[in-house]
Amino acid sequence: MKIFVKVKPSAKIEKVEKMPERLIDKNEANFKVWVKEPAKEGKANKATIKALAKHFGVSKSDVNIVFGALAKQKIIEIKK
Repeated sequence: MKIFVKVKPSAKIEKVEKMPERLIDKNEANFKVWVKEPAKEGKANKATIKALAKHFGVSKSDVNIVFGALAKQKIIEIKK
């Protein structure tokens, strides 16, 4: 499954929030992810993967950033 994610680095709290379904393709949902780590040296990406793995109940190796590794908006693939 592929999801569109907007990451908020350097947040005070860590959480994952599902946003309303996209109008273009109803099979893909938007998520916002708040992580405490800064957007430096891939720390926020690692924290995002960890948070999404916990949210979906999968291992971190099942979560992969497909597009947007250097951006706040990302496409992430989750293998179930």
